[in-house]
Amino acid sequence: MYNIIRSSAAGGEVLRQNTAGSIEYLTFPALTETGMVRHLFTTRLGGISTGDCSAMNLSFTRGDDREAVLENYRRICEVLSVSPGDVAASVQTHTTNIRYVTAADKGKGVVRPSDYQDIDGLITDEPGVVLACFFADCVPLYFVDPVKRVIGLAHSGWRGTLDGMGACMLQRMKESFGCSPSDCIAAIGPSICRDCYEVSEDVASLFAAEFEGSEVVRPGREPGKYQLDLWLANKLILMRAGVPREQISVTDICTCHNPDYLFSHRASHGRRGNLAAFLSIIDQEV
Repeated sequence: MYNIIRSSAAGGEVLRQNTAGSIEYLTFPALTETGMVRHLFTTRLGGISTGDCSAMNLSFTRGDDREAVLENYRRICEVLSVSPGDVAASVQTHTTNIRYVTAADKGKGVVRPSDYQDIDGLITDEPGVVLACFFADCVPLYFVDPVKRVIGLAHSGWRGTLDGMGACMLQRMKESFGCSPSDCIAAIGPSICRDCYEVSEDVASLFAAEFEGSEVVRPGREPGKYQLDLWLANKLILMRAGVPREQISVTDICTCHNPDYLFSHRASHGRRGNLAAFLSIIDQEV
């Protein structure tokens, strides 16, 4: 297995490395232990894309060969025991827009065109519908409600985090399905860490105001620069919304610290493919 540089994390295994042939992928034990979902977060290893998108690129918008991307989907879907035609993909534009997806949305954004735009969060209560969102430093957010049997998956960059994407997801799950945040198991996935994420004062001041009294923003290495902790910000958002601290798994893996293993926009100066998060409800009848 690849030798990951891990950030310090309190207590236990936060993310587990897994292999399937040449493919390496990451899973959260806390999500697996629900017994309700299949999930994973991809790495760069095991696909067939070349160049800047090498090798497990799962985006059709990075200049990669479409057939290579489709083969990458076939490979990762085999790990999940699903098909590319089961996947419903987000169409991300740094919003807090959320879509309820059903079996009618299967394949959209992968094997057939999407008929929706500007969607950074997906929720479903239907087994067999595979949610997918895409990343290369931004924060993946996973949600599992084992009581109502509802799941959600979201993309949260600095804009989405500032706008409270995690809280928006929980509110939408409550409104649509009666989910209680206190029942939800949540996970904050691999993304850029505070040490790697330097921002300017205009962004830092917004977070300092929103998360006053926390360590979400710290002074940077030079005047006018600050280090932004999106992991902590998203954890605080989830806790404020009612998810118990002990039901939140926070990544210990930074994309920017591991650019040969995970795509990082910042580390590659924009020359990269996209990672993907996948989440689906296991059909109890299978």
